[in-house]
Amino acid sequence: MDLGLKSKLAVITGGSVGIGLAVAEGFAAEGANVLLTARGRARVEAEAARIAKQFGVRALGVAADVATAAGCDAVIAAAQGMGGADILINNAGTGSNETIAEADDAKWQYYWDLHVMAAVRLGRGLVPQMKAHGGGAIIHNASICAVQPLWYEPIYNTTKAALMMFSKTLANEVVGENIRVNTINPGLILTPDWIKTAKQIAGEDGWEAHLQGVANEAGGMKRFATPEELANFFVFLCSDKASYSTGSTYFVDGGWLKTV
Repeated sequence: MDLGLKSKLAVITGGSVGIGLAVAEGFAAEGANVLLTARGRARVEAEAARIAKQFGVRALGVAADVATAAGCDAVIAAAQGMGGADILINNAGTGSNETIAEADDAKWQYYWDLHVMAAVRLGRGLVPQMKAHGGGAIIHNASICAVQPLWYEPIYNTTKAALMMFSKTLANEVVGENIRVNTINPGLILTPDWIKTAKQIAGEDGWEAHLQGVANEAGGMKRFATPEELANFFVFLCSDKASYSTGSTYFVDGGWLKTV
């Protein structure tokens, strides 16, 4: 199936590892060019070089902290230098661990900048590039926690919920420009962070059993998805085959969500 992505430029934040890297590889496999961003220069540049060689596409790694205005400006400029963005995947983010009573203002502000303001700034900067190309697609990687919160990360829950609403609002604003904006709310995805945490909790011999326990508690399919499984949905949703989809939120959670 031709997804109509050849030679498009996809910008992926948090693109050097986990979900972001899998999404970048998914686009490259379809012939799209990719711009990966991450804070670590060595890793993001190495992964971009590998993708370019492996898939025969243009790939650029940009070291930038998208939780800052300067970092977002660097990404916007880099995309313009590659001819302008057609696709934006706002993926950069991380979990939190706190109580509302204990978390200080600085922690709330950091997560707001990372999960919400990065999307605002990059949307503001890359939408004009998409307009110049006649349209585009934006996906915000939020979380099932945006609607089904976990007790130990109230800041993550709140900022991801805000990201979901921003996505809907942006979709309404640019629908007339042939730019489609959607949100994906993943469930349990087997990223390196999950594995690292599980090993810290249960050790080298017990981490897999620990994660299976997490999956069993979640219910549904009772397993973690691979980053590649999730990436397939991102790629499809940005393709010509999803041309009538905008302003929506999709749960890719193996049946974890407890509501309709």
